[in-house]
This record gives sequence, C-alpha cells and structure tokens, in this order.
Amino acid sequence: MVPRMKRLSILAALLAAAPALAQEPSLKTTEARRLEAPEANQGVAVDKTHLFAIDNGTIARYDKATAVKQAEWKGDPVRFKHLNACLIVGKDLVCAGSNYPSVPQTSSVEIFDPVKMTHKRVVPLGPGTGSLTWVDRHDGFWWGMFANYDAKGGEPGRDHRWTTLVKFDDQWRRVGAWLLPAPVLERMAPYSSSGGAFGDDGLLYVTGHDRPEMYALRVPTEGGATLDLVATLAIPVEGQAIAWDPYQPRVVWGVNRATRQVVAFKLPPVLDDHAARK
Repeated sequence: MVPRMKRLSILAALLAAAPALAQEPSLKTTEARRLEAPEANQGVAVDKTHLFAIDNGTIARYDKATAVKQAEWKGDPVRFKHLNACLIVGKDLVCAGSNYPSVPQTSSVEIFDPVKMTHKRVVPLGPGTGSLTWVDRHDGFWWGMFANYDAKGGEPGRDHRWTTLVKFDDQWRRVGAWLLPAPVLERMAPYSSSGGAFGDDGLLYVTGHDRPEMYALRVPTEGGATLDLVATLAIPVEGQAIAWDPYQPRVVWGVNRATRQVVAFKLPPVLDDHAARK
C-alpha cells in the first residue's frame, strides 16, 4: 500500500500536470452607460461621435451623445446573412460577415462608408476555417476570429475547439493562426467567440456567445499556437460582439440582446505577469 504522504505527493503532481480548469471571473468591470437601440442584436461599433448597432443584415447609426438614430443601412438577406461585428478603421466601417448557420461555412469582410451608410466593397474569404465573427486592426495587421460550433452552424468533424484566430497581411493573406486556450473553450462550449479586439495594453479581449464575461488573452511570442489566458473579467453583457472606444480610455461597448441596448463598461487594468517578468 502506498504511504499517505506519497499518495498526496503523487496527487499534487497529477494536478499540476493537468490542463487548467475553467477560470471564474477574477476582475470586475464597471457599467458606464446604456442606450436603447433596437438593432443591437449582434454587436456595436463606435467612433468619436457615433454608435453603430448591428443586427445581421442591418446597421443603424446613432448619435453617441443623444442616442438619436440618424441613418440605417439594410442589405439583401441572401447576400448579407450574418453581419456580426464591425469597427471603424480610418474612413471605413469594417464588418465581419458569414453565411451562419448555413454550411459549408463561408466568410467575408464587408466594408461600408459610415457617413453615407452605403456598402463599398467586399473581401471574400471563402470556406475552410469557420465562420468569421469579428475582425480587428492591430500592429499593422488584420486579425479575424473564425468560429466553429458543436451543433447549429457547425460542420461535420469540427466542434467549438476548432475556433481559430487568424492573422492577415494587408492583402488578406494568412500569416499566422492560433487556437483558444482550453479554459476559455470550456466556458464557450457549445458555442464560440462572438467578439474580440485588442486593448491599449496589447492584450486581446475576447467574448463568447452567452456568458457575461470577457477573456484577456496573450498572443504567444515564444512558441506554440495556442493563446495564453491572462485573466477573466465579469462584464454587464452576455457575450456577443464588442468594440473598444478609441476616445475613452479602457471603455468597451457591447450589446444586451434581451433588451436591445448598447452598453458601455470600463475595464480595470489587467496585470500580465508574463510581460512583467520580461
């Protein structure tokens, strides 16, 4: 019979070697504002004076100060089946699109004029990786998250664990790709990532489909193709697409699907122990 102390030592070693378990939120955010927007079903984009509420084939522009609706774009539901997340890049409103929940999964980047509220052009990414749920511009590259699902909208042979972050150059050529860490995938199951964007601290902040939480992730630079989980934050919205406010430090906008509102909340500083040790 193995002595008790030795058994405890073996158990401790096994626990240390086991994959990380799901991490409950350790940081809290503070709600800053909440505005009515009937189109706030998938995501929201933001610039200095406007909010853009997104609902599949509809984008509505609101005055940021007064919450007055100013303009709206509606697309052909056959061609614009699932716009999920948008962001302002220069003079463009850049949106992630897919044919979700149809299969095979195909994706595109749809680019709009945010002033005229007209569609300008498309970058067809086609099938092969998943359903594009969000895009971001960071460090001179384009980044996009391709969602995969266990059931509705998923393809045979792939589940939510195949969700992939892809890095593109300016010609939308793939130059890198990463998987989500196991603790994040565990909390997203059976769905995937619906929102994400890089923060002012260089970390990638990602949301799921329906949990009121956000995951601060690090893109590894020392090997490996899986993102590192830095922290989990509690947020006042249940997943879906997000957008950093470029004019309010540490403020992120999201949507409350149940009440059709856009919600602003402020994030605390997130300590990255790995970066601090470098």
